Amino acid sequence: MAAALQKESSTIPIVFVSLADPIGAGFVASLARPGGNMTGLTTFEASIAGKWCSMLKEVAPGIKRAAFVANPEIQTYDFYLRAAQSPAAALGIDLVPTPVKAATDITNAIEGFARVPDSALIVPPDVFTVVHSELIIALAARHRLPAVYAFGYLVSAGGLMSYGTDRVVEMRQAAAYVDRILRGDNPANLPVQAPTNFETVLNLKTAKALGLSVPTGLLLAADEVIE
Repeated sequence: MAAALQKESSTIPIVFVSLADPIGAGFVASLARPGGNMTGLTTFEASIAGKWCSMLKEVAPGIKRAAFVANPEIQTYDFYLRAAQSPAAALGIDLVPTPVKAATDITNAIEGFARVPDSALIVPPDVFTVVHSELIIALAARHRLPAVYAFGYLVSAGGLMSYGTDRVVEMRQAAAYVDRILRGDNPANLPVQAPTNFETVLNLKTAKALGLSVPTGLLLAADEVIE
């Protein structure tokens, strides 16, 4: 959507949200000084990928490999894959790129991946996997695969756990930027804001079904626990 709006106007101020890499996407010249008619908030940052890996290791210490399930045509695919590689390796997790472009790809990939013991799933923010989240959650449950997601509502839908930004805070911050622009501020001079509020969501019912015991530390760090 941001790309479509950018093509329509280079003068009308545009405040974006839910972007991971606005510089790489060509929306701004820099985070500190966007330089054009676009500014806003990034929803995720690279360090979040490391948190996904560590959460998997905490809840299932025996994990040796994790499928990175996402659509490679989504612009942020490489961004998050690169960000997850080093922390995964440091934790002794073999990160396996698992590109999917159709529902059948998801089924085949997860079923094939589940044949090897001590496997898990990382599902980064991706419109495609959100659309097919019901299938991914069902397959993870069927094959007893621990999985970590980027959005808490996927945990409410039956996923094991998530770590991501607080979307309510993000939208309020975006509204504040709209207000400033309407009062005369130039978006070219309004820095792109990085996320500052994060939330961890756990589903103990799903953990029990997978035979997992959630560590006390992870429970205490959770913002929401579904029982």
